[in-house]
Amino acid sequence: MKNADKDVEVYAGIPYAAPPVGDLRWKEPQEPEKWEGVRSCDYFAPKFMQKENSTLYDSLVMLIAYNDFKWFDPTDNYREAMSEDALYVNIWKPAGDISDCPVLFYIHGGSLKTGSPSYDQYNGEAYAKRGIVFVDFAYRLNIFGYYADEVFASESENGTTGNYGLLDQIAALRWVHDNISAFGGDPDNITIAGESAGSSSVNAICVSPLAKGLFRRAIGESSGIAANTPYHTFRPLNKALEMKNEVYEKMKVSSPDELRKIDARALVKAADEYNSMTVDGYAIREQPAETYKKGENNEEALLSGFNGSEAYVFVITGPKVTKENYQDLLKQNLGDCAEEIVSYYPPGDDPKCQYSTVMSAAWFAYSHNVWSSYMADEGRPVYEYLFNRENKGLSTNHGGELPYFYGNLSTQPQNYVPYDYELSDTIMDYIENYVRTGNPNGEGLPTWQDFSKDRTKLLLLSDEVCMTEDPNLKIYEILNKSKMQTRGASLKQ
Repeated sequence: MKNADKDVEVYAGIPYAAPPVGDLRWKEPQEPEKWEGVRSCDYFAPKFMQKENSTLYDSLVMLIAYNDFKWFDPTDNYREAMSEDALYVNIWKPAGDISDCPVLFYIHGGSLKTGSPSYDQYNGEAYAKRGIVFVDFAYRLNIFGYYADEVFASESENGTTGNYGLLDQIAALRWVHDNISAFGGDPDNITIAGESAGSSSVNAICVSPLAKGLFRRAIGESSGIAANTPYHTFRPLNKALEMKNEVYEKMKVSSPDELRKIDARALVKAADEYNSMTVDGYAIREQPAETYKKGENNEEALLSGFNGSEAYVFVITGPKVTKENYQDLLKQNLGDCAEEIVSYYPPGDDPKCQYSTVMSAAWFAYSHNVWSSYMADEGRPVYEYLFNRENKGLSTNHGGELPYFYGNLSTQPQNYVPYDYELSDTIMDYIENYVRTGNPNGEGLPTWQDFSKDRTKLLLLSDEVCMTEDPNLKIYEILNKSKMQTRGASLKQ
């Protein structure tokens, strides 16, 4: 099928792996079945199995987060299709006979619990119009993607468990590498990209031996797992295995065979919180930081960064922050460095705002500083940004950069003014240059300085676009000294 302007072709719902159902639930992705003749690829496959909210709840979220008012109709029962049979890729390509176009391979976010490749925020049409083949896909989520069990490891010829969603992502990447030339893409010029948990997944693919040679460059938005102890989307294998008993008790089963027979909706409804990658010795062979210290990571260049108020939404939906519990909450999340952080960042008159500032730096920005620093140590090109453009939508909160980065502001025009479209074009110019050459800079663009030249600076994407000092440097300094994050001497500061 083609877009309205007839200059982009869309191929939706192409299987990259067999449906992970029945005996294949909690096994490595298998080859998809072959078909004869021409397959119709004119609709998106279902999103992967995940918890669903009520229509009223979703309507309120759209109103509050996106300033998008929609009359709530209790008779409207439409839901996007959802299934375990969801391992399909979608491709946007320039229309016509093309060849050797760079490829942008996108991994959606959602805390490894939710999400869909069909969301408007990262529709691939805008990049296809620029001569880039854009690919996204679904992968196993929540308990289906990240549940670990010793029995499953013993069943696997690779001894793996707990990283099924990551293995799906790598299988999709391998499929793209092997097949994208049929769509005019260059298999030797693939850039992987992702936001939030998708960015953590990009970071994991960068350290996975299974992905070596399948891509060249990486783009990471608002998350990473390169810190000695990642703050989210990652856990030790022993912790992952300990959760097995909780699942058995919740589902009233005593064996993996029984677990495989439980209805998918019932399973995800009762136990969707299993949403973290782990060191399984196969897809991830060691703590990611160790791979970076050895310089054995896969990406030859990195473009990554974070937003100004990443943690705000998570803070306002969490425990109430007061002057009295401010330090205790920091200690719960950041350990032994809480006291020093308080000495530099006291609660003040608005402890919630100050707490959000600190946690935005720790939960999100810190991982990018670590990731960038390792790349700079290796002498590889690395470019870091801070997105801080306020608007009537998600603004500078987590996910607020997405419609700018992927050219989809027009899906919610009520939130943006003409400058936002200019900023989006500038950002996409940088990304297009980077995807094509590994360097985001180009004619007419403010210079984006390589992080290695001055590790205190990054590119500000806001009311102006310019190099600026990272506002979180003191917090990084404190975190680097904490028992949780003490790193090897190879990481220069």
